[in-house]
Amino acid sequence: MNDLLQLLQNQYISIIAGGFGGILAAWLTQRLLNKRGVFSYTVTHNRVGITAEDPIFGSVAVSWNGKPLQNIYLSTIEMKNESMNDYENVVVSAYTSDTKLMTEQTQILDSPNILEWSEKYKKKMHVESGSSPTEQQWNIYNGQREYVIPILNRGQSIKITYLNSAKSSSIPNVWLSIALKGVKLRFRGPQNQIIGVPQGQAAFVGVLIGIAVLIALALLVSEPWIIATGAMAYGLVAQLPGAYAIKLLRRVREAIGG
Repeated sequence: MNDLLQLLQNQYISIIAGGFGGILAAWLTQRLLNKRGVFSYTVTHNRVGITAEDPIFGSVAVSWNGKPLQNIYLSTIEMKNESMNDYENVVVSAYTSDTKLMTEQTQILDSPNILEWSEKYKKKMHVESGSSPTEQQWNIYNGQREYVIPILNRGQSIKITYLNSAKSSSIPNVWLSIALKGVKLRFRGPQNQIIGVPQGQAAFVGVLIGIAVLIALALLVSEPWIIATGAMAYGLVAQLPGAYAIKLLRRVREAIGG
């Protein structure tokens, strides 16, 4: 019996050691990949108004500066530097093929700074005093923007909000691209978050922590009902410790990265 218990304990230790070894290997791999540079961005759309004819509520019309529109949206783009590197003079382009971009609001998050248009874009949009924008300039302005970010530190994000109108009945489509050597830009769809961590990631890490906790309880506690109760209680909040663990790993990664 003692030999069997010792064997099980050795197996548990091997599982725990293997789990931590796997996490360490994954972290080191991610650190090497991040040296290449990874940016990510998300886009959310909120409809402000829509032109419609309804037999009950009557006629509803939306306009912008006196010009009638089929719909109006506020589209918010957030881009984050997920790598372990800081970058200078990052050129970011926003573009669309089926949406009319109108006014904008930009910000470098956690700072008072806004995004400036690139010099190339400023030249395209330049209008002499006393003149009006050409049709080509309006087409460019309504279809794309280009900004330059002097410094984008690791973990830092930018936010761009456009007042826009979709040219079709579907939601707007606005994308980002960047011109920076060695950096890959990834689009991330909307995700539910827990204290700033994607819910799926928090759940996965929470399960790993739960397995370690369950093994520890099995080794230290002899009463099965205590183990079962502890496992059930942890299962109700597993995502929360997972989220905190990810945030802690991010802090450690940033500290090691300098």
